[in-house]
Amino acid sequence: MPEEKAKTRTIAVNMVARVEGEGALRVTVKGETVQDVELKIFEPPRFFEAFLQGRHYTEVPDIVARICGICPVVYQMSAVHAIEQVFGLRVDGALRDLRRLLYCGEWIESHALHVYLLQAPDFFGYDSAIAMAKDHAAVVTRGLRLKKAGNAIMTLLGGRAVHPVSVKVGGFSRVPLRRELEALKDELLWARDAAVEIVRWVSDFEYPDFAQDYNYVALRHPDEYPFNEARVVASSGLQISASEFEQHFIEHQVAYSNALHCALQGSSYLVGPLARLNLNQDHLTPLARQVLADRRIALPLRNPFHGIIARSVEILYALEESLRLIERYEPPPLPATPVVVRPGTGMACTEAPRGILYHRYRVDSDGVVREAKIVPPTSQNQSRIEQDLRQFMPRLLHLSDKEAALACERVIRCYDPCISCAAHFLNLEIRREGSA
Repeated sequence: MPEEKAKTRTIAVNMVARVEGEGALRVTVKGETVQDVELKIFEPPRFFEAFLQGRHYTEVPDIVARICGICPVVYQMSAVHAIEQVFGLRVDGALRDLRRLLYCGEWIESHALHVYLLQAPDFFGYDSAIAMAKDHAAVVTRGLRLKKAGNAIMTLLGGRAVHPVSVKVGGFSRVPLRRELEALKDELLWARDAAVEIVRWVSDFEYPDFAQDYNYVALRHPDEYPFNEARVVASSGLQISASEFEQHFIEHQVAYSNALHCALQGSSYLVGPLARLNLNQDHLTPLARQVLADRRIALPLRNPFHGIIARSVEILYALEESLRLIERYEPPPLPATPVVVRPGTGMACTEAPRGILYHRYRVDSDGVVREAKIVPPTSQNQSRIEQDLRQFMPRLLHLSDKEAALACERVIRCYDPCISCAAHFLNLEIRREGSA
């Protein structure tokens, strides 16, 4: 018989809801074998690193906040910590607490957005949170109220919830009065109780059996759950300062994507809530640990679909931490520590909701930025997402192209990718080639 001609099937999904940014996925299958997986980010380069060159250091926080509307604070904080390293400046006391509180607000609003509006519909079989709200109005309303609680913290400390304007090198342009922070407490107490219910709620979801052998990478602080000012650690044993980041984490270009991939000693790794929780579980609050124990959730978590559990636990932690910081707050004498400009290079890592974010700046004697480098968490996770898809795809080959596409999208959403940060809606193309 003549050799059967190989057949190629292509699936195109013009829009995939509930991811941030524009990208595409192409999976090539030959017979029963997955030949290749390419997560393509085709948004044009945004050139923020180039925009920063020639700018005065005082302009940097406002510029980098525009990289992401969902998590602007971490871009600001990575930047100010790096520049403060150049100037030999250390921010302590109430100003450090306020920075930590601002992080809490961002984690709460970002995680609540992802848990309720982006990923939960996958587990309930809905195309969107709007569709889910028709049958589960109370659930979606709770998620929106939680997000609003996080936004309230960001608005008070940052001047507004999107692209805050009060963050500066040395501290803030304005700090709140104690009574302004205390006005948030009642809503945060409600949110803390709601967060306990979130962990219980998501622990009952039906998860695919898909444990993976990850190399987890996150910040680790000796005394607290990490937001900033901590060492970069990995489950493989790595322990380094942020100033050593580029000696171990190398970015490289792939032909099919406008975003760089980042590898740790040549291999993929995982950043984000799963990595943080697994590497810092000893710094959780007693309440968070008790809720995990009550739900019989054993750490470490190795299933990417369990990322929604990790995010829910971090919502609870961030709310407890917010209340703790508000309770002990006394306004500092000055809103910012005085700055003495000097030339040099500074590096910093902080924890975005999606994982570690690295910044490096070279500043001249006039305080002008001469070089900038930014490595966002989504670009660090890209290779790991592709690897997960290679492992997950064989169980989808019996499905129709449409069903397989939806399943692939669910895997990608586990990572809450911010595609815009790395360079909203995913084009998916699956090539199916018959055996020769």
